[in-house]
This record gives sequence, structure tokens and C-alpha cells, in this order.
Amino acid sequence: MAEFPFEISPMFEGERVRKDGMFVELGGPKSLGLELVRAKPMDEIEDDKVTIIGPDLKEMEEGKTYPWAMIFHIGGELVEPDLESVVERRVHDFINYCQGIMHLNQRYDVWMRVSKDTASKMDSFEPFGQAVMMLFKTELPFIEKMQVTFYTDKAEVEKQMEEAKEIFKARDARTKDLHDEDVDVFYGCTLCQSFAPTNVCVVSPDRISLCGAINWFDGRAAAKVDPEGPQFEIAKGDLIDAEKGEYSGINEIAKKLSSGEYDKINLHSFFEYPHTSCGCFEVVGFYIPEVDGIGWVNREYQGMAPNGIGFSTMAGQTGGGKQIVGFLGIGINYFYSPKFIQADGGWNRVVWLPAMLKEKVDEAIPADLKDKIATENDATDIESLKAFLQEKEHPVVANWAAEEEEEEEEEEEEEVAVAAAPMMMPAAGFQMPAMPMMSGGSSGGIKLTFKNAKITIDRMIISEKKEKK
Repeated sequence: MAEFPFEISPMFEGERVRKDGMFVELGGPKSLGLELVRAKPMDEIEDDKVTIIGPDLKEMEEGKTYPWAMIFHIGGELVEPDLESVVERRVHDFINYCQGIMHLNQRYDVWMRVSKDTASKMDSFEPFGQAVMMLFKTELPFIEKMQVTFYTDKAEVEKQMEEAKEIFKARDARTKDLHDEDVDVFYGCTLCQSFAPTNVCVVSPDRISLCGAINWFDGRAAAKVDPEGPQFEIAKGDLIDAEKGEYSGINEIAKKLSSGEYDKINLHSFFEYPHTSCGCFEVVGFYIPEVDGIGWVNREYQGMAPNGIGFSTMAGQTGGGKQIVGFLGIGINYFYSPKFIQADGGWNRVVWLPAMLKEKVDEAIPADLKDKIATENDATDIESLKAFLQEKEHPVVANWAAEEEEEEEEEEEEEVAVAAAPMMMPAAGFQMPAMPMMSGGSSGGIKLTFKNAKITIDRMIISEKKEKK
């Protein structure tokens, strides 16, 4: 192995570079971050070449954030365009093998940090680029030649970002006419388990990976060229529930990969045994009980959702490979799936999206709902969201009346039950004083109404008020 100014090992996966130990930040929520892999003929690739367009590491100011783009070109006899996204997703792995360099997210959401210690050992990104390419060619031998260009110039990063998004869009469109019932196998991905040990990422034709980088075709290509790699086949097994997307094969792999933490995953349910959430997800969904609806917020949105919580906070409590009822991480392309949270109402249950996300997925939103889903321009808290949904006659509003009627019926039943129930026998040693009759009526007694209540009483004292003689 060639000599590098920092250590390289899988043991550094999951290493976090905190702000106080950071030399520079690349991409992330305060800037632009991109990674892209493109297949090219081998005679067009200068093997191991690293090009830097914009300020190099030694020209950067400590503590600052810079725009960042990584464009890798790969070539080889077995290299084909279908493998681009597969190789791209391994960027996360191999960068995190490098001591003192943290990599999060994917595609156009890349967030990196270089530690002060690592920066003190090198004055250029060149050895970093060479180390990552060495790891790629060692771990994925079908890559015979590789070169990389790092962009830190803002104008150049913006240009690369615009071109890359068109490439990502074309990739995602491939699964449009392929559905879960059309295939015999799904694919799994364990790339995020270094950060989320119990995460079980299942990729099906109707559900892209949480990071948005791996679709069903990508999983198939990856499993073919690297059978022992992080993408692998999952036998569907028996279909248990078509609406929820429950398969016996997924349940088996969930139990195995989560070390027994979970034994059931429904691909298309928000509430019942939902898919685990890693942390690299592009969007997080959150239930809003006050309106019985679901909101979604994307990583790029810096504001607060109507529940008073921002993306980073919700991502923190949702991610880590947990299965959280009421929160769900997804890849953006899942919005386009005909099975999008179909077990819980699909788009009819969506009540709020940031304006930037709503614009991005505009084509996925049913025409009759586009004006009924609020953004931060329409609602910033629960009360304004309620008012908006009522004004627009959103489908969830019809559920409110039904729920109120049901609650009233339950209340009446509880009142009858309390009135008709015999007095419970007190515990031994407890002396119940005589209950005074209520004045002003012939029926007497006490009326107790409990509505959706859970009451714990450590001690209750009932005494009779005696009149003075």
C-alpha cells in the first residue's frame, strides 16, 4: 500500500469530526456538496490523476465552510453506466476509511469535514484523492482506471451541480414502469450500518434507498459485480400484506441484519412497523396528531416545521437505524412511487411540505391536492395549518368530523357505564365514608366523565362535611 499522510482503515468508519476539532467544512447544510461517478472509455482516463479547481486545502481558512464537488471517472472492461450509482455510493465508505475526514450523505447533499490533525499533515487534497482511488481499485477490481476532479470554486460547483441533477433525474426515471410485484427479488444495502448499526435498507422497484442513491436496477448491478459487497439480494418470500408491503423475506432479513432488534418491516406503511431510518435519508416525515396528517421536511430546508421542530432535530431522533412510529426517513424519489405510504392514505394524508420540496416533487403530487398541501408560506404553526386545511377542504378535514362524532359516542358510553356500574369494593382496611346526597335534584349521586384519560391516584380522601350545630 502506498504511503499517505494519514492512516487508512475501516476502523475509522463512524468517526465524527466535531466543530471544535474541524479545520474546514466542505458542502453540508451551509453550502453546496456534490459527488458523482461517471463511466468513460479507458483511453479517456488518466489513471490516478487528481485535479483541483478552486482553492486547495493549504489556501483555505481554518473554521470556514467551502462549496465542494467530487467528480470521479472510472473505466474498465466490465464498467458500464449501470454501475455509476453503485460505485458512487461507495464513496461514503472509502472516504470514511481515511482518518480525520468525515463524510455524510450522498449525491447533491454531501457534507464533509477535515480535522485539524489531518490537515496539519497535508497541504493539498491530492493525497486524499489518491487514497480514495486506491481503495476503490482495491475493493472493486472491475475498476481498472480512475481519475478525480475536486471543485471548490463556487461557480464551478454550481455548474457541476446543475448537470449532475439532470443525470440523477434520468437514473431515477428508470424504475417508473417497474413495480414490486413484477420482480422476484429485492435488494438490501448495509452501507449506513457504520453510523446506524440496526438499519435495514430495503430497495424495491417501488421504494428507492433512503439516501436516494440506489434504485432496484442499481442494487441488481452491484450484487452482480460484487456478490460479497454491501448491496445484496433479498428473497421476497411470501406476500403477507400487499397494502402495507409486508413480505416474509423482508421480515427474515430485518431480524438478521438488526441483530434481532426488529422482526418486521412494512415497505409502504408510515405507522405500522415502518422502514428503519438510517440518517442519510433525504427527507423525514412527521405525524401531526392535531390535524391527523403527515408533514415532510427535506435536508436543505433550514426553517421550522409547523410542529416547531427543524430537520436536524427530527433527523436526530429518527435516524440511527431506529423504527420510529410517527417519523420516517425516505429518499425523495419515493414520493413518485404509486405505493407511497399507501397503507396510511398516500398523498391524501400529506398536509405540509417546505415550498422548495413541494416545487421539486410537483409532478408527483396529484393535481387535486396541489393547492391543498400547505408550505411555510401558508402555515407556520398548528393553528394556521388547521385553518389552511379547513379553508382548502383537504381530505384530512373530513376525518376530523368523523373522529369528533366517534369521541362523543365514546363519551356517552363512558357516562352510561359510570352511572350504571356498581360501587367497587374497597381494599381491606379502607373505610369509605357515607356519600352525601347532592342537593338540587331527586336523582342524587356523582357524575364523572373521563375523555381519553389515563388517571393514576396514589391516595384519595373523601370526607363528609358536617354542619355546625
